[in-house]
Amino acid sequence: MQPIPNSIAAMQPELTEWRRDFHKHPELGYEETRTSGIIAEKLQSWGLDAVETGIGKTGVVGVLHGKNGPGRAILLRTDIDALPMPEENETEHASVYDGKMHACGHDGHLTMLLGAAKHMAETRNFDGTVYFCFQPAEEGGAGAQAMIEDGLFERFPAEEVYGMHNWPGTKAGTFAVRPGPVMASADEFNIVVRGQGGHAAQPHTTRDPIVAGAQIVNALQTIVSRKVDPLKPAVLSVTKFQAGTAHNIIPDEALIAGTMRSFHEEVADQIIEEMKQICQQVSTAMGVTATLETSEIAYPATVNDEALSEFSKNVLIDLVGEDNVELDRPPTMGGEDFAFMARAKPGSFVFIGTGEDVAPLHTTKYDFNDEISPLGVAYWTKLVETALPAA
Repeated sequence: MQPIPNSIAAMQPELTEWRRDFHKHPELGYEETRTSGIIAEKLQSWGLDAVETGIGKTGVVGVLHGKNGPGRAILLRTDIDALPMPEENETEHASVYDGKMHACGHDGHLTMLLGAAKHMAETRNFDGTVYFCFQPAEEGGAGAQAMIEDGLFERFPAEEVYGMHNWPGTKAGTFAVRPGPVMASADEFNIVVRGQGGHAAQPHTTRDPIVAGAQIVNALQTIVSRKVDPLKPAVLSVTKFQAGTAHNIIPDEALIAGTMRSFHEEVADQIIEEMKQICQQVSTAMGVTATLETSEIAYPATVNDEALSEFSKNVLIDLVGEDNVELDRPPTMGGEDFAFMARAKPGSFVFIGTGEDVAPLHTTKYDFNDEISPLGVAYWTKLVETALPAA
Protein backbone atom coordinates (compact mmCIF):
# COMPACT_ATOMS: atom_id res chain seq x y z
CA MET A 1 0.00 0.00 0.00
CA GLN A 2 1.29 3.42 -0.99
CA PRO A 3 0.02 6.82 0.18
CA ILE A 4 -1.78 8.99 -2.36
CA PRO A 5 0.79 11.41 -3.80
CA ASN A 6 0.60 14.83 -2.14
CA SER A 7 0.02 16.50 -5.50
CA ILE A 8 -3.12 14.41 -6.01
CA ALA A 9 -4.36 14.73 -2.43
CA ALA A 10 -4.03 18.50 -2.77
CA MET A 11 -6.56 18.43 -5.63
CA GLN A 12 -9.42 17.65 -3.22
CA PRO A 13 -10.94 21.18 -3.07
CA GLU A 14 -10.72 21.63 -6.83
CA LEU A 15 -12.22 18.20 -7.54
CA THR A 16 -15.06 18.90 -5.11
CA GLU A 17 -15.81 22.22 -6.80
CA TRP A 18 -15.96 20.61 -10.24
CA ARG A 19 -18.08 17.70 -9.08
CA ARG A 20 -20.62 19.83 -7.30
CA ASP A 21 -20.99 22.10 -10.31
CA PHE A 22 -21.68 19.09 -12.53
CA HIS A 23 -24.13 17.77 -9.94
CA LYS A 24 -25.95 21.10 -9.81
CA HIS A 25 -26.34 21.17 -13.60
CA PRO A 26 -27.26 17.61 -14.65
CA GLU A 27 -27.94 16.82 -18.29
CA LEU A 28 -29.65 13.77 -19.76
CA GLY A 29 -28.23 11.45 -22.38
CA TYR A 30 -27.21 13.13 -25.66
CA GLU A 31 -28.10 16.51 -24.14
CA GLU A 32 -24.79 16.97 -22.24
CA THR A 33 -23.74 20.11 -24.15
CA ARG A 34 -22.79 22.16 -21.07
CA THR A 35 -21.01 19.21 -19.47
CA SER A 36 -19.09 18.33 -22.65
CA GLY A 37 -18.17 21.96 -23.19
CA ILE A 38 -16.63 22.26 -19.73
CA ILE A 39 -14.77 18.97 -20.15
CA ALA A 40 -13.32 20.02 -23.52
CA GLU A 41 -12.37 23.48 -22.24
CA LYS A 42 -10.50 22.06 -19.27
CA LEU A 43 -8.68 19.43 -21.32
CA GLN A 44 -7.58 22.05 -23.82
CA SER A 45 -6.41 24.41 -21.08
CA TRP A 46 -4.19 21.67 -19.63
CA GLY A 47 -2.32 21.24 -22.89
CA LEU A 48 -3.45 17.80 -24.01
CA ASP A 49 -2.13 16.84 -27.41
CA ALA A 50 -5.61 16.75 -28.92
CA VAL A 51 -9.22 17.18 -27.80
CA GLU A 52 -12.03 15.91 -30.01
CA THR A 53 -15.70 16.70 -29.39
CA GLY A 54 -19.04 15.58 -30.82
CA ILE A 55 -18.15 11.88 -30.85
CA GLY A 56 -21.34 9.87 -30.53
CA LYS A 57 -23.12 13.25 -30.55
CA THR A 58 -21.93 14.70 -27.23
CA GLY A 59 -18.88 12.60 -26.32
CA VAL A 60 -15.38 14.01 -25.79
CA VAL A 61 -11.98 12.33 -26.12
CA GLY A 62 -8.73 13.87 -24.92
CA VAL A 63 -5.41 12.56 -26.24
CA LEU A 64 -2.26 12.66 -24.12
CA HIS A 65 1.16 11.37 -25.18
CA GLY A 66 3.83 10.36 -22.70
CA LYS A 67 7.40 11.58 -22.39
CA ASN A 68 8.57 9.85 -25.54
CA GLY A 69 5.59 10.55 -27.77
CA PRO A 70 2.98 8.18 -29.19
CA GLY A 71 3.27 4.46 -28.65
CA ARG A 72 1.10 1.75 -27.16
CA ALA A 73 -2.32 3.22 -26.37
CA ILE A 74 -4.98 2.56 -23.73
CA LEU A 75 -8.38 4.18 -23.19
CA LEU A 76 -9.89 5.31 -19.88
CA ARG A 77 -13.64 5.72 -20.06
CA THR A 78 -16.17 7.55 -17.91
CA ASP A 79 -19.87 8.34 -18.28
CA ILE A 80 -21.25 11.89 -18.06
CA ASP A 81 -25.08 11.79 -18.21
CA ALA A 82 -27.69 12.16 -15.48
CA LEU A 83 -31.01 10.45 -14.81
CA PRO A 84 -34.58 11.71 -15.49
CA MET A 85 -35.65 11.83 -11.83
CA PRO A 86 -36.15 14.42 -9.08
CA GLU A 87 -33.63 15.13 -6.34
CA GLU A 88 -34.62 15.38 -2.66
CA ASN A 89 -31.28 16.51 -1.24
CA GLU A 90 -31.21 20.02 0.22
CA THR A 91 -27.55 20.78 -0.38
CA GLU A 92 -26.29 23.93 -2.06
CA HIS A 93 -25.24 21.82 -5.04
CA ALA A 94 -28.59 20.03 -5.49
CA SER A 95 -29.92 19.93 -9.03
CA VAL A 96 -31.35 23.19 -10.33
CA TYR A 97 -33.33 21.34 -13.02
CA ASP A 98 -36.65 19.72 -12.12
CA GLY A 99 -36.72 16.05 -13.01
CA LYS A 100 -32.99 15.74 -13.68
CA MET A 101 -30.45 14.39 -11.20
CA HIS A 102 -26.98 12.87 -11.03
CA ALA A 103 -28.29 9.88 -9.06
CA CYS A 104 -25.71 7.37 -10.30
CA GLY A 105 -22.49 9.25 -9.60
CA HIS A 106 -21.52 10.06 -13.16
CA ASP A 107 -20.67 13.55 -11.91
CA GLY A 108 -18.08 11.93 -9.64
CA HIS A 109 -16.87 9.54 -12.33
CA LEU A 110 -16.15 12.31 -14.83
CA THR A 111 -14.55 14.46 -12.12
CA MET A 112 -12.09 11.69 -11.22
CA LEU A 113 -11.11 11.20 -14.86
CA LEU A 114 -10.77 14.95 -15.37
CA GLY A 115 -8.52 15.10 -12.33
CA ALA A 116 -6.41 12.27 -13.72
CA ALA A 117 -6.11 14.03 -17.07
CA LYS A 118 -4.94 17.23 -15.39
CA HIS A 119 -2.41 15.44 -13.19
CA MET A 120 -1.00 13.31 -16.00
CA ALA A 121 -0.80 16.29 -18.34
CA GLU A 122 1.47 17.92 -15.76
CA THR A 123 3.65 14.87 -15.09
CA ARG A 124 3.55 12.77 -18.28
CA ASN A 125 5.24 10.03 -16.30
CA PHE A 126 4.51 7.33 -18.87
CA ASP A 127 5.39 6.22 -22.39
CA GLY A 128 2.73 5.81 -25.04
CA THR A 129 -0.74 7.32 -25.38
CA VAL A 130 -3.74 7.69 -23.11
CA TYR A 131 -7.20 8.41 -24.46
CA PHE A 132 -9.49 10.04 -21.90
CA CYS A 133 -12.99 9.11 -23.06
CA PHE A 134 -16.00 11.03 -21.71
CA GLN A 135 -19.03 9.08 -22.89
CA PRO A 136 -22.63 10.33 -23.14
CA ALA A 137 -25.91 8.52 -22.62
CA GLU A 138 -24.95 5.56 -20.45
CA GLU A 139 -28.38 5.51 -18.80
CA GLY A 140 -30.29 3.60 -21.46
CA GLY A 141 -29.00 5.52 -24.48
CA ALA A 142 -26.16 3.15 -25.41
CA GLY A 143 -23.73 6.03 -25.70
CA ALA A 144 -20.75 3.69 -25.76
CA GLN A 145 -22.11 1.99 -28.85
CA ALA A 146 -22.83 5.40 -30.41
CA MET A 147 -19.21 6.42 -29.92
CA ILE A 148 -18.00 3.12 -31.37
CA GLU A 149 -20.24 3.55 -34.42
CA ASP A 150 -18.85 7.07 -34.78
CA GLY A 151 -15.37 5.61 -35.24
CA LEU A 152 -14.08 5.71 -31.65
CA PHE A 153 -11.54 2.93 -32.02
CA GLU A 154 -10.54 3.84 -35.57
CA ARG A 155 -9.83 7.43 -34.53
CA PHE A 156 -8.36 6.47 -31.15
CA PRO A 157 -6.85 2.99 -31.62
CA ALA A 158 -6.56 1.83 -28.03
CA GLU A 159 -5.41 -1.71 -27.30
CA GLU A 160 -7.22 -1.91 -23.95
CA VAL A 161 -10.14 -0.16 -22.25
CA TYR A 162 -10.70 0.57 -18.56
CA GLY A 163 -13.72 1.77 -16.59
CA MET A 164 -14.71 2.48 -12.99
CA HIS A 165 -18.00 2.87 -11.11
CA ASN A 166 -18.71 4.03 -7.57
CA TRP A 167 -20.55 1.63 -5.25
CA PRO A 168 -22.56 2.89 -2.24
CA GLY A 169 -22.80 0.67 0.83
CA THR A 170 -19.13 -0.24 0.43
CA LYS A 171 -16.41 1.22 2.63
CA ALA A 172 -14.72 4.30 1.19
CA GLY A 173 -11.11 3.61 0.32
CA THR A 174 -11.82 0.11 -0.98
CA PHE A 175 -12.16 -1.37 -4.47
CA ALA A 176 -13.59 -4.51 -6.04
CA VAL A 177 -12.54 -6.29 -9.23
CA ARG A 178 -13.04 -9.76 -10.69
CA PRO A 179 -12.56 -11.52 -14.04
CA GLY A 180 -15.47 -12.61 -16.20
CA PRO A 181 -19.04 -11.25 -15.98
CA VAL A 182 -19.39 -8.35 -13.53
CA MET A 183 -22.66 -6.78 -14.70
CA ALA A 184 -25.59 -8.30 -16.52
CA SER A 185 -26.98 -7.72 -19.96
CA ALA A 186 -29.99 -5.40 -19.88
CA ASP A 187 -32.84 -5.27 -22.34
CA GLU A 188 -36.00 -3.20 -21.99
CA PHE A 189 -39.34 -4.45 -23.28
CA ASN A 190 -42.80 -3.11 -24.04
CA ILE A 191 -45.87 -5.26 -24.60
CA VAL A 192 -48.88 -3.51 -26.10
CA VAL A 193 -52.12 -5.40 -25.55
CA ARG A 194 -54.95 -4.29 -27.87
CA GLY A 195 -58.52 -5.37 -27.37
CA GLN A 196 -61.94 -3.80 -27.72
CA GLY A 197 -63.08 -1.36 -25.08
CA GLY A 198 -66.55 -0.59 -23.86
CA HIS A 199 -68.76 0.15 -20.88
CA ALA A 200 -67.71 -1.38 -17.57
CA ALA A 201 -71.32 -2.50 -17.06
CA GLN A 202 -71.16 -4.61 -20.22
CA PRO A 203 -67.82 -6.44 -20.13
CA HIS A 204 -69.25 -9.25 -22.27
CA THR A 205 -69.25 -6.87 -25.26
CA THR A 206 -65.56 -6.12 -24.90
CA ARG A 207 -62.22 -7.82 -25.27
CA ASP A 208 -60.61 -6.59 -22.08
CA PRO A 209 -56.86 -5.79 -22.50
CA ILE A 210 -56.44 -5.38 -18.72
CA VAL A 211 -57.50 -8.93 -17.91
CA ALA A 212 -55.42 -10.26 -20.79
CA GLY A 213 -52.48 -8.14 -19.67
CA ALA A 214 -52.77 -9.50 -16.13
CA GLN A 215 -52.58 -13.04 -17.50
CA ILE A 216 -49.48 -12.11 -19.48
CA VAL A 217 -47.80 -10.58 -16.41
CA ASN A 218 -48.50 -13.74 -14.39
CA ALA A 219 -47.21 -15.99 -17.16
CA LEU A 220 -44.01 -13.94 -17.55
CA GLN A 221 -43.10 -14.83 -13.96
CA THR A 222 -42.77 -18.49 -14.96
CA ILE A 223 -40.01 -17.91 -17.52
CA VAL A 224 -37.11 -17.55 -15.09
CA SER A 225 -38.55 -19.92 -12.48
CA ARG A 226 -39.55 -22.72 -14.86
CA LYS A 227 -37.81 -22.28 -18.22
CA VAL A 228 -34.29 -20.93 -17.58
CA ASP A 229 -31.50 -23.14 -16.27
CA PRO A 230 -31.29 -22.23 -12.54
CA LEU A 231 -27.48 -22.31 -12.75
CA LYS A 232 -27.62 -19.39 -15.21
CA PRO A 233 -28.86 -16.29 -13.35
CA ALA A 234 -31.59 -14.20 -14.95
CA VAL A 235 -34.10 -11.58 -13.90
CA LEU A 236 -37.30 -10.53 -15.64
CA SER A 237 -39.06 -7.60 -13.95
CA VAL A 238 -42.37 -6.04 -14.97
CA THR A 239 -42.13 -2.43 -13.84
CA LYS A 240 -45.03 -0.74 -15.58
CA PHE A 241 -48.69 -1.59 -16.29
CA GLN A 242 -50.70 1.28 -17.75
CA ALA A 243 -54.30 1.20 -18.92
CA GLY A 244 -57.57 3.03 -18.68
CA THR A 245 -58.86 6.55 -18.17
CA ALA A 246 -61.97 6.20 -15.99
CA HIS A 247 -63.67 3.90 -13.49
CA ASN A 248 -66.52 2.95 -15.83
CA ILE A 249 -64.64 2.42 -19.09
CA ILE A 250 -62.88 -0.74 -20.22
CA PRO A 251 -60.03 0.57 -22.41
CA ASP A 252 -58.95 -0.55 -25.84
CA GLU A 253 -55.31 -0.88 -24.91
CA ALA A 254 -52.87 -1.70 -22.11
CA LEU A 255 -49.11 -1.29 -21.86
CA ILE A 256 -46.80 -3.66 -19.98
CA ALA A 257 -43.12 -2.74 -19.65
CA GLY A 258 -40.00 -3.84 -17.82
CA THR A 259 -36.50 -5.22 -18.16
CA MET A 260 -34.77 -8.58 -18.54
CA ARG A 261 -31.22 -9.30 -17.44
CA SER A 262 -28.76 -12.17 -17.64
CA PHE A 263 -25.06 -12.99 -17.99
CA HIS A 264 -25.42 -15.34 -20.95
CA GLU A 265 -26.45 -14.33 -24.46
CA GLU A 266 -28.27 -17.60 -25.06
CA VAL A 267 -30.36 -17.03 -21.93
CA ALA A 268 -31.32 -13.55 -23.09
CA ASP A 269 -32.40 -14.99 -26.45
CA GLN A 270 -34.36 -17.74 -24.71
CA ILE A 271 -36.24 -15.26 -22.54
CA ILE A 272 -37.31 -13.22 -25.56
CA GLU A 273 -38.57 -16.33 -27.37
CA GLU A 274 -40.55 -17.42 -24.30
CA MET A 275 -42.06 -13.94 -24.01
CA LYS A 276 -43.16 -14.08 -27.64
CA GLN A 277 -44.85 -17.43 -27.05
CA ILE A 278 -46.69 -16.16 -23.98
CA CYS A 279 -47.91 -13.06 -25.79
CA GLN A 280 -49.12 -15.09 -28.75
CA GLN A 281 -50.86 -17.81 -26.78
CA VAL A 282 -52.50 -15.63 -24.13
CA SER A 283 -53.71 -13.13 -26.72
CA THR A 284 -55.21 -15.92 -28.81
CA ALA A 285 -57.02 -17.36 -25.80
CA MET A 286 -58.30 -13.94 -24.70
CA GLY A 287 -59.31 -12.58 -28.08
CA VAL A 288 -56.84 -9.71 -28.11
CA THR A 289 -53.48 -8.96 -29.72
CA ALA A 290 -50.22 -8.60 -27.80
CA THR A 291 -47.16 -7.12 -29.50
CA LEU A 292 -43.71 -7.46 -27.92
CA GLU A 293 -41.02 -4.87 -28.61
CA THR A 294 -37.50 -4.98 -27.13
CA SER A 295 -34.68 -2.41 -27.04
CA GLU A 296 -33.30 -1.31 -30.37
CA ILE A 297 -29.86 -1.77 -28.80
CA ALA A 298 -29.73 -4.13 -25.82
CA TYR A 299 -26.84 -3.77 -23.39
CA PRO A 300 -24.67 -6.92 -23.40
CA ALA A 301 -23.16 -8.29 -20.20
CA THR A 302 -20.06 -6.49 -18.96
CA VAL A 303 -17.32 -9.12 -19.05
CA ASN A 304 -13.84 -8.39 -17.73
CA ASP A 305 -10.83 -9.75 -19.58
CA GLU A 306 -9.05 -12.20 -17.31
CA ALA A 307 -5.53 -10.82 -17.87
CA LEU A 308 -6.61 -7.18 -17.49
CA SER A 309 -8.57 -8.01 -14.34
CA GLU A 310 -5.42 -9.50 -12.87
CA PHE A 311 -3.51 -6.41 -13.92
CA SER A 312 -6.08 -4.05 -12.36
CA LYS A 313 -6.08 -6.14 -9.20
CA ASN A 314 -2.33 -5.78 -8.83
CA VAL A 315 -2.50 -2.03 -9.44
CA LEU A 316 -5.19 -1.70 -6.77
CA ILE A 317 -3.31 -3.82 -4.24
CA ASP A 318 -0.24 -1.62 -4.73
CA LEU A 319 -2.44 1.44 -4.27
CA VAL A 320 -4.62 0.56 -1.25
CA GLY A 321 -3.34 -2.78 0.07
CA GLU A 322 -4.69 -6.29 -0.33
CA ASP A 323 -7.14 -5.93 2.57
CA ASN A 324 -8.90 -3.13 0.71
CA VAL A 325 -9.39 -4.94 -2.59
CA GLU A 326 -12.39 -7.28 -2.77
CA LEU A 327 -11.85 -10.12 -5.24
CA ASP A 328 -14.92 -12.27 -4.72
CA ARG A 329 -17.84 -9.84 -4.84
CA PRO A 330 -20.67 -11.48 -6.79
CA PRO A 331 -21.63 -9.96 -10.13
CA THR A 332 -24.57 -7.54 -10.11
CA MET A 333 -27.67 -7.80 -12.28
CA GLY A 334 -27.42 -4.09 -13.04
CA GLY A 335 -26.48 -3.14 -16.60
CA GLU A 336 -23.60 -0.97 -17.83
CA ASP A 337 -22.85 0.09 -21.38
CA PHE A 338 -19.08 -0.07 -20.86
CA ALA A 339 -19.98 -3.58 -22.01
CA PHE A 340 -19.93 -2.42 -25.63
CA MET A 341 -16.35 -1.22 -25.28
CA ALA A 342 -15.26 -4.34 -23.38
CA ARG A 343 -16.76 -6.43 -26.17
CA ALA A 344 -14.80 -4.51 -28.81
CA LYS A 345 -11.49 -4.45 -26.91
CA PRO A 346 -10.04 -6.28 -23.89
CA GLY A 347 -11.37 -4.42 -20.86
CA SER A 348 -11.40 -4.16 -17.09
CA PHE A 349 -14.17 -2.54 -15.04
CA VAL A 350 -13.61 -1.93 -11.32
CA PHE A 351 -15.76 -0.63 -8.46
CA ILE A 352 -14.69 2.03 -5.97
CA GLY A 353 -16.32 2.11 -2.53
CA THR A 354 -18.35 5.29 -2.04
CA GLY A 355 -19.09 4.85 1.66
CA GLU A 356 -21.24 2.65 3.84
CA ASP A 357 -23.71 5.43 4.67
CA VAL A 358 -24.17 6.77 1.14
CA ALA A 359 -27.72 6.42 -0.25
CA PRO A 360 -28.19 3.75 -2.95
CA LEU A 361 -27.72 4.50 -6.63
CA HIS A 362 -30.75 5.73 -8.58
CA THR A 363 -32.49 7.13 -5.49
CA THR A 364 -33.54 10.72 -4.85
CA LYS A 365 -31.24 11.00 -1.80
CA TYR A 366 -28.05 9.79 -3.48
CA ASP A 367 -25.01 12.08 -3.58
CA PHE A 368 -21.46 11.19 -4.58
CA ASN A 369 -18.89 11.17 -1.77
CA ASP A 370 -16.32 13.84 -2.67
CA GLU A 371 -13.80 12.37 -0.21
CA ILE A 372 -13.02 9.50 -2.59
CA SER A 373 -12.25 11.64 -5.66
CA PRO A 374 -8.47 11.87 -5.05
CA LEU A 375 -8.33 8.10 -4.66
CA GLY A 376 -10.02 7.68 -8.03
CA VAL A 377 -7.50 10.05 -9.59
CA ALA A 378 -4.69 8.07 -7.96
CA TYR A 379 -6.04 4.80 -9.38
CA TRP A 380 -6.23 6.14 -12.93
CA THR A 381 -2.74 7.60 -12.63
CA LYS A 382 -1.16 4.47 -11.20
CA LEU A 383 -2.90 2.30 -13.78
CA VAL A 384 -1.49 4.37 -16.65
CA GLU A 385 2.00 4.59 -15.19
CA THR A 386 2.00 0.81 -14.65
CA ALA A 387 0.49 -0.12 -18.03
CA LEU A 388 2.68 2.36 -19.94
CA PRO A 389 5.86 2.61 -17.84
CA ALA A 390 8.26 5.40 -18.63
CA ALA A 391 11.64 4.23 -19.89
